[in-house]
Amino acid sequence: MNVITKVAPVLGLIVAASGANAEAVSVTIENTMASDSFFFTPFWISAHNGSFDTYDSGASAADFAGLTQLAETGNTGPLSDAFSASAAGAAGGTQATVTASAFDGDAPVFSPGESTSFNLDVGDASVNRYFSFASMVIPSNDLFVANGNPVAYQLFDELGNFTGETVIEIYGRDVNDNGSEVNSAGNDAAFSTNDGQSLPEFGDIRDLFSNDADSGYLDSFIGSTTANGATIGSSFGAGDLIARITITQVPTPGTATLLMGSGLMMMRRRRSN
Repeated sequence: MNVITKVAPVLGLIVAASGANAEAVSVTIENTMASDSFFFTPFWISAHNGSFDTYDSGASAADFAGLTQLAETGNTGPLSDAFSASAAGAAGGTQATVTASAFDGDAPVFSPGESTSFNLDVGDASVNRYFSFASMVIPSNDLFVANGNPVAYQLFDELGNFTGETVIEIYGRDVNDNGSEVNSAGNDAAFSTNDGQSLPEFGDIRDLFSNDADSGYLDSFIGSTTANGATIGSSFGAGDLIARITITQVPTPGTATLLMGSGLMMMRRRRSN
C-alpha cells in the first residue's frame, strides 16, 4: 500500500508530461470492405486548429476549394493547397497524403482488406488539436468520405495533452455524393475501365443512400473491371463498415526516457519495501 501511495503522484506527472510533449500521432487507415468490393484513393489527413471545413452536407461543392478534384479524381493536391492557404494552415496546421502500403498494379490505392500506418507530425499540439481526413471511393463518379465537422475528432486538449486513442469507423451511410458528376457506371467513372463520357451535375453535396437509386448505382459496378485489373464482385450498404481510422500517440524520445527512468525508480522502491 505504501508503494502505491508514493508512486501514484509520480504516474500523474508522467501522463501530463507525455501529453504535453506529444508532437506526432500514428494514423492507421484500413479498407474494411469485402475482398472483391470497392477501393479508396490515397487519404488526405491533417491536424489543425478546428477552423478548416472540408465540406457541408447540403451545400455546393464549389464552395469548398479542392473538394471536387478529390471527389471526382482522387487528386489531393488542390485540397492540400486550399488547406495551406487557409487560416488553419496559417496557424501552423500540418497535413499529409497517405498512400497504401502495397501498390496494386500502378495505383497507390487502398484495396479491400488493405491497411497502412503513417506518423503525422502535429506541430504545436495545443493549437493543432483536431483531425480531418478525406478520400474518394472508387470506382465511382464523385463519391467521397470526409469529416464535415472540423472539430469532430479532438486529439489534444487545450494544454496539448493527448486525449487518448481515437477510432473513426466509417460506414456506407457516411459516404457523400459530391453532386458534381452524374452517377453512372458507364460514364467515365474514376478507376473503372468502363467507357463513356462523364456528365456534369449541378447538385449539392448529399449523403449516399439518401436517394433510392444509390444502391442500384453501386450494384451496377458489379462485374466491371478496375484500372488495376480487379473485378468488382460486391458493393456495400448503408450499414456496412467500409473503413476504419485509428489514431494513437507517438511518444517523443524525451517521454520514452522519462517513462523508463520512472519505471526503474518504482522497481527500486518496491524492492526497498
